[in-house]
Amino acid sequence: MNIKRRLIYSNTLTIIIPLFISFVIAIAVINITSLAFKRDINYENFKELVSVKTELLHISSGIAKQKINIIEYNEYKEFLLQRLSPIQGEFIVTQNDSLVFSSGNITKIDLEKCLEASKSGFLSKSIKIKGRSQFIQVIEHKFKDGTTGKIILLAPINEKSDFLFNFILLVGGVFVLSFISINIFMSYLMSKRILKPVTLLKKAASEISSGNLNYEVIEDGDEEIKELCKDFEQMRLQLKDSVHEKMLYDDNRKMLVSSISHDLKTPITSIKGYVEGILDGVAATPEKINEYLKTIYSKASQVDLMIDDLLLYSKLDLHQLPFNFESTNIIQYFEYCISDCAEELRRSGIEITLENNLTNSKFVLIDRERMRRVITNIIDNSRKYMNKEKGQIKIILRETNSSILAEIRDNGSGISKDEVNQIFDRFYRANKARTGTDGSGLGLAIAKQIVEGHQGKIWAISHGNDGTSIIISLAKMEGVK
Repeated sequence: MNIKRRLIYSNTLTIIIPLFISFVIAIAVINITSLAFKRDINYENFKELVSVKTELLHISSGIAKQKINIIEYNEYKEFLLQRLSPIQGEFIVTQNDSLVFSSGNITKIDLEKCLEASKSGFLSKSIKIKGRSQFIQVIEHKFKDGTTGKIILLAPINEKSDFLFNFILLVGGVFVLSFISINIFMSYLMSKRILKPVTLLKKAASEISSGNLNYEVIEDGDEEIKELCKDFEQMRLQLKDSVHEKMLYDDNRKMLVSSISHDLKTPITSIKGYVEGILDGVAATPEKINEYLKTIYSKASQVDLMIDDLLLYSKLDLHQLPFNFESTNIIQYFEYCISDCAEELRRSGIEITLENNLTNSKFVLIDRERMRRVITNIIDNSRKYMNKEKGQIKIILRETNSSILAEIRDNGSGISKDEVNQIFDRFYRANKARTGTDGSGLGLAIAKQIVEGHQGKIWAISHGNDGTSIIISLAKMEGVK
């Protein structure tokens, strides 16, 4: 239930319940008085009561507007008698609680009753005077000499009307009391329904602000409060993921620095050794110096390549490297890649071939330069780890309903099946024999970043001693064949 609907129900019940209670009390009183006291509350009694009360109010209003300071005049007395005669009423005039004059024979006891009634604070009420129930209306008055007094108007009513007046006061009092009670009770329930989840939310906010991101926000309360708690919980989860991701980035950065420092140390140490050999005169002949310089240049180039790979990987990891996608015929693209590296592979005793199994679509959307880096890295790895006299690298193109698959398979040393899923990690080499291999150790990690930047997938399959397959999956271009 939402708060708006709950407020409507609460306000409605605050009115309906007191009305119902008052109605029940009224029916009960009517039945009890009718059966026990033989008193009948009917429309005529109610009409008489209203008529007398209205006339008294009208007369008192007229007297108050006249502002007559000298009420001792006989004509004013006649005026009051004339106004009260339709309801058989009487009046009493007092000054400083002492009787000045009255329209009838008023005893001291009756006067005290009237004065006591005038002090009760009611505008009008009924009292017993001369053995009859009478309505009393009190008007404050000021005499010419500055003293204060009262004009007390009396109007006789029958006992049934008197009882009806008390009945109305009873029902009205019951309604007011029940209304206040129900209002307090409904306000308590309403506040409890809202304040409880707000208190829980406040506690959760305090826990999260102090760094406890594992404190779960409980969804409780009405719809609006639940939605607020749900949004707060999503914020907590996102913040937790963000902090976790930052910690991973920090750990990765530390590992990256540690790994690149370790890999850079080997060629730099080698360069320092050859430079010291030249300085110490170990390379005494021009031929030896030239050999040392070539080695230094080769190691420096290796360091330069490692730095370039590191910068490229960092840009790819931070998604700061833009891609220039173009529609490309994948068959022609791989034919070009093969022709570009075939001669170098041939000198290493490796034959590279292309097997095309595509029948429908042959176009993909790729960044040709970046994808060239992927293929070069995979082929270069196959060349480095080739342990056969007659090496073979075969590129096989095939397709599924939505993708084109390019499998680059070699017959090299292969990879352990337990380690095949780790070769795309940074600086990972699948066996100890490969730790001395030249390179940055980022080749396949860079390949994975580039392929994923194409919304594609890359994975490896180990064939044991028969070699390894690296498979690239790229989405087909719809409507292009």
